[in-house]
Amino acid sequence: MFRIVRPWERGLIEFLGKYNRTAGSGLAIVLPFFERMRKIDMREQVVDVPPQAVITKDNVVVEVDAVVYYEVVDPVKVAYKVANFYAAVTKLAQTSLRNLIGDLALDESLTSREVINTRLRQILDEATDKWGVNVTRVELQRIEPPADVTQAIHRQMKAERDRRATILEAEGFKQAEILKAEGRKQSAVLEAEWKKRATVLASEGEAEARQKVAQGEAAAIRAVYTAIQSQKPTQELITIKYLDTLSDMATGEATKIFLPYEATGILGSLGGIGELLKKEDGGS
Repeated sequence: MFRIVRPWERGLIEFLGKYNRTAGSGLAIVLPFFERMRKIDMREQVVDVPPQAVITKDNVVVEVDAVVYYEVVDPVKVAYKVANFYAAVTKLAQTSLRNLIGDLALDESLTSREVINTRLRQILDEATDKWGVNVTRVELQRIEPPADVTQAIHRQMKAERDRRATILEAEGFKQAEILKAEGRKQSAVLEAEWKKRATVLASEGEAEARQKVAQGEAAAIRAVYTAIQSQKPTQELITIKYLDTLSDMATGEATKIFLPYEATGILGSLGGIGELLKKEDGGS
């Protein structure tokens, strides 16, 4: 008549085959011959859904299995609302997996595990609520396509990686060529700027040199002119200097000498110079 209920259990006591009360953990008293106790485990448990073949949306057969984690929240319902909860939740998980995978293509089913897990947990949780069970988690263990499909997927992945590698290599070569062209452009611009500045500096130096020479010649002319003016030259002296200049010109390589228009006046002065020389000789 004395029964021990452990902390993770609940005891359902039936009186003459009818549910009477629920005993918590500890010592429970059961009337012999009239009452009997049925213990329910309240801990979280796992159901291993066996593998099954499922056809995807694009008509590829894949083998799928999963695990379901659940915990009992109402021991009365789980004891009296369902005859075999383990078998019921297993079949429900298999049929739900077939429906979910059937709505997805192969690529989607392989990359949407989290979506499938969430959707399957919602379906199972809603269906098992009337059984007093809360489905806490659902995990897909395996989605395995046929061997030939797996090989085709591997070849496709390899081709995709090769394509990406080729694109990256081309992008790198393109970027390198762009950088080289930019370097050549900058070098040409700098060289043109340098040549331009060198030309400008040379022109400025030449102009400055010419200006200095012109200033020197002007100063020399002014000095000569000032010296001549200070000595008050006579017409005879100017004529003699002019003749000296003509003599120098005649000794050059030129075969023709053009006399300026003013030379007629100077030649007229030559007669005066001759008369002057004659007078000096007669006097002497």
